[in-house]
Amino acid sequence: MEWTSAQLRSLVELTRRGTITAVADALGYSPGGVSQQISALEKATGMQLLRRVGRRVELTDAGATLALHAERILTTEAEAVEALERTRNEVSGTLRIGLFATAAAEILPPALRQVRGLHPGVTVRSRDMDVDEVYDAVAGGSVDLALGLDYPDVPIPRDPSLRVRELSRERFSLAVPAGAMPGRTKVSLADTKQLGWILPSVGSYYGRAVLTACRRAGFEPQVLHEVTDTAATLALVEAGVGVSPVTDLMLRLRRSSLDVLELHETMERHIVVVFRSFAEHRPTVAALVDVLRASAGRHSPAPAQE
Repeated sequence: MEWTSAQLRSLVELTRRGTITAVADALGYSPGGVSQQISALEKATGMQLLRRVGRRVELTDAGATLALHAERILTTEAEAVEALERTRNEVSGTLRIGLFATAAAEILPPALRQVRGLHPGVTVRSRDMDVDEVYDAVAGGSVDLALGLDYPDVPIPRDPSLRVRELSRERFSLAVPAGAMPGRTKVSLADTKQLGWILPSVGSYYGRAVLTACRRAGFEPQVLHEVTDTAATLALVEAGVGVSPVTDLMLRLRRSSLDVLELHETMERHIVVVFRSFAEHRPTVAALVDVLRASAGRHSPAPAQE
């Protein structure tokens, strides 16, 4: 039987995500492209791997069996890439990195400049993705490593197959419309209970972390606008329609006319890099992680050692 890594990865991602559309989003394909990969895999095996159940698809017994072995095949393939890299006299190879908007704008560009200078044989391919999706993307092998966020109040579930390394820490302040709290430089979360909030979905790690902090302060935030994009959030605050937590990196995404007030409470987010456990000593991964730690560390206090 002959199949490709892309075909096997599509099948494995389907077991993780459940729908063709979700697999397409994770791998950067179109839904039609994913369907073609699965169809080609069925042709290669001579067996039906999927069946349609209403509007969804599910794996047949043959599909589930192959998916289990496909994970092992892809892991072995990744380990082989690491072993080959270690035989070279220089650090070289291609890395796929997943990242969220703030990281794409502020952390990756200087890191790439350093990588080009230190390791010209390394090629980095990046993909912008939802920050809450990066852990699954690394676990599924669609990227080699990713920049993500971890919140002390809602920590990332620790998967033993992944390594999570802290790059830096940021403390949240509160962005409020200009002049909304005259004379104030510092506020408590409880001071905002009568104000409207701009937040991502409460189903996101960020949304849940803010909700947890507000409940600890004794109130339920009135979320008037559910927005994921940071630049759009800052624009809404500037327009006077609500308040939102911000960090220094977030404020750099858009020049805005608003007031930033220090919070009495400590609300933090940790910027982390995530990669598979067996890739920890892969030369290209180790080199990029070192550069990312140095680059991110310039924006905040040094992280605690694990």
